[in-house]
Amino acid sequence: MPLCVVIAGGGTGGHLYPGIAVARELLSRQPDARISFAGTARGIEARVVPREGFALDLIRSGGLKGKSIADRARGALLLPLGLADAWRLVSTRRPHLAIGVGGYSSGPVVLIAALRGIPTMLLEQNAVPGLTNRLLARFVRAAAVTFDSTRLFFGPKAFVSGNPVRPEFIGTAGPGKESDIDAGSDHGTRLLVFGGSQGAHAINMAMVEAAAELAAGSSHLHLTHQTGERDVEMVRAAYRQAGLEADVEPFLYDMERQLGQADVIVCRAGATTLAEITAAGKAAILIPLPTATDDHQRRNAEVLAAAGGADVMLQQDLTGLLLARRLLALAGDRQRRREMAAAAKSLARPDAARMIVDRAIALVKR
Repeated sequence: MPLCVVIAGGGTGGHLYPGIAVARELLSRQPDARISFAGTARGIEARVVPREGFALDLIRSGGLKGKSIADRARGALLLPLGLADAWRLVSTRRPHLAIGVGGYSSGPVVLIAALRGIPTMLLEQNAVPGLTNRLLARFVRAAAVTFDSTRLFFGPKAFVSGNPVRPEFIGTAGPGKESDIDAGSDHGTRLLVFGGSQGAHAINMAMVEAAAELAAGSSHLHLTHQTGERDVEMVRAAYRQAGLEADVEPFLYDMERQLGQADVIVCRAGATTLAEITAAGKAAILIPLPTATDDHQRRNAEVLAAAGGADVMLQQDLTGLLLARRLLALAGDRQRRREMAAAAKSLARPDAARMIVDRAIALVKR
């Protein structure tokens, strides 16, 4: 009988894409495996999972932490509905293994699977686990964590794998290498700006303020910016007015190609974003999301910065002028970019998906 696996969770790319990396690794080992995802209609999984060629089952679920009172009330009301959806899903799919990748939609599926005796595993990308994974810790059989310090939350069930990334990110640029665009100084420097799957308004506004300074400071910048839906037209207009060459999109489905071509990254500090940056070996300016649960993005960023792989700017200190000066300094210093890229690459864990799948298969065989 082919291996059947349900991967539950999402909401953001930071939760979803590690699950996709694990799914691909599973299929590379067992091409006849039946892998499906479970998530919500509002999460990024609703548009990304079908594009990746996997089935998606929808769960009615909502968040309970870091939300408004109305959202928390809605999340509480949806709990029994989500558990009912999860029961039906598990009964229909009959998985041999359920993997939770984080996000509130993973909770009902992993809990029901565990209570029905199905092997379960969690992926924890951040230095501080989210509420869902903390609640599930006592029920699951294994937890793959990115940071050694995170093992304390899961006890002997935990193993340090690193955060899995899709194979397209691995080796896009080795230490000391740069993109083809930056291979010669006459071709300029490629900047990639993004704020996560939904964009980041604060980063978008800082880049709008920085546009004129960037255009005046260098004629050899090539900019790609993922803005999210809300700000795309505003950012396009600002770059156009400043005379700055830019490709501005609400969402980049080819992030692996864009990141591989970039020489400098400006982004948030979600764990999956950092895993992709280190896998590709790229210099970065990190602007942690200040409202991230338990301030985990700042903690994530500090790990990369301490290794010399990134500069960190706190959002409270973020201005267009300061960001422009930091970017122009990196654009004009190829040696520093190479050193930062090498430092970032040293933290990469390209074997993370393999380690997780090894443990997953072992759980099923027990």
